[in-house]
Amino acid sequence: MRRPYAESVVDRDEDPGRVVSRLTGRRVTTARAGSGSPAEVTLEGGTVVMVKRGDAPGAVRAEVAGLRWLDEAGAVRVPAVLGHDERWMVTERVPAGRPDDEAALRFGRALAALHAAGAPAFGAPPPGGPEEAYIGAAPMRNTPAAHWPEWYAGQRVLPYLRAAVDAGGLRHEEAAVIERVCARLPELAGPAEPPARLHGDLWNGNVLWGADGEVWLIDPAAHGGHRETDLAMLRLFGCPRLDRVLAGYTEAAPLADGWRERIALHQLFPLLVHVVLFGRGYAGQAVAAARGALAG
Repeated sequence: MRRPYAESVVDRDEDPGRVVSRLTGRRVTTARAGSGSPAEVTLEGGTVVMVKRGDAPGAVRAEVAGLRWLDEAGAVRVPAVLGHDERWMVTERVPAGRPDDEAALRFGRALAALHAAGAPAFGAPPPGGPEEAYIGAAPMRNTPAAHWPEWYAGQRVLPYLRAAVDAGGLRHEEAAVIERVCARLPELAGPAEPPARLHGDLWNGNVLWGADGEVWLIDPAAHGGHRETDLAMLRLFGCPRLDRVLAGYTEAAPLADGWRERIALHQLFPLLVHVVLFGRGYAGQAVAAARGALAG
């Protein structure tokens, strides 16, 4: 499933090449801005980098902090940040490869190690990252809390549920089903787990299969959360070789009993984000996820 909100559009009124030169101190030979995607800029010597603009206040700072926090875990591959200011970010470009089983297994193990690197609390932002962050184009507040069920209901599900109802994306009777999930979250959440270091927006478009045979992650909405959330999002939006990814993950860090029955619970948040941004086209999936969570 394609998610347009996860992409960043370069401002055509500014010159990406000039931005890259200013932020990296390197000479630029060519700049190409693709439709609906970050710009590719070629530096003198042939190195290609990516430049994108964050139009919302704090968006660049949140993404840079997220990339660095993921990288500090020493587990997953992320593009290096080569320069940034409050509006623009320059990163290395990841040459594209093709999915394969061995890379998928390594990615699963690496994702388990990333999660195990932990976070200070559920909802904790990356060091230096703003509390008011984003998941794609949607605002996302990172307010730390000690207990996952209360945090997930109060900081992830309910804010988007209210916004969806207010915008006409969900009907009141549909919202009532999701509210029942929130009321029962302590019993639906499964065994308590420590806060994991999450990518936070782990759909297929943010998983790059590199020409080096490794998997790279881009565009994080990083925060402290439940590790099953990243895995549920991989399944929701499709991921090549997902069975091998999960095999590598569970080999490194077995999941708690009943995790498959909780997938719908963890998919509820990204589906509500979609309802807020795109309207009723995702309402049915969100309500179905809520019913699936209640069925357990």
